Amino acid sequence: MDWGMKNRMNRIFKPQDGRTVMLAVDHGYFLGPISKLEDPKKTIEPLLPYTDALMLTRGVLRNCVSAASNVQVVLRVSGGNSIVGKSLSNEGITASIKDAVRLNVCAVALSVYIGTEHEHQTLLNLAKLVDDGEEYGIPVLAVTAVGKELEKRDCKYLSLCCRIAAELGAHIVKTYYCDDFEKVVKSCPVPLVIAGGPKLNTPLDALELAYNAVQCGAKGVDMGRNIWQSENPVGMIKAIRAIVHENADVKKAQKIFSDSK
Repeated sequence: MDWGMKNRMNRIFKPQDGRTVMLAVDHGYFLGPISKLEDPKKTIEPLLPYTDALMLTRGVLRNCVSAASNVQVVLRVSGGNSIVGKSLSNEGITASIKDAVRLNVCAVALSVYIGTEHEHQTLLNLAKLVDDGEEYGIPVLAVTAVGKELEKRDCKYLSLCCRIAAELGAHIVKTYYCDDFEKVVKSCPVPLVIAGGPKLNTPLDALELAYNAVQCGAKGVDMGRNIWQSENPVGMIKAIRAIVHENADVKKAQKIFSDSK
């Protein structure tokens, strides 16, 4: 791994503990203006001080994030689908590596849809993006997407997805937490970060998800809706940050959340 690649990885994963708090706000690329993300700038700005890296599209980055911000950027570069389309898995690469360079990003991200009709297409997208990223020293984050089939999120399936993504050269994999998650971590030779998925029933559920994932070996979180759709987004990201970077347990994190209201 060359110096530029290592430097970008260290800008995402804090060298002190090798972990990260990523804030995902890329949902509009297929969901449009969902609740609490109708005005991305309004949602993002209060959370930036507690965010290690921001995952978003180039359109939102250019129009809704100040260039004076020192937050690191993971650029979503896949899409071409929508929630009302025939298939969420039908994605292509939507931004060039040169545009990623122009935007000074730390990494580029795309989704792979293993076990779907577009498995082959999305895996080749990943392989091509890895080739491009290696040329410019930019890491690639692969998202093990499941579309609308949330029931797929079990250990056997996620282990398969994460390992294939790593085998194709992904430097980071974003996946879901599941029972026996430590087996998923053990079988994947690159860092895993945890997706929050759809908003959970309670703040406690989200905190437990983050805590359990980190205890099982995840290198942090890449959460969105469970933070910015929370009744207390700043409190939630502070609590998640304490779990990831301060080894806080759920009880302590829940107090941080409550005290921040």
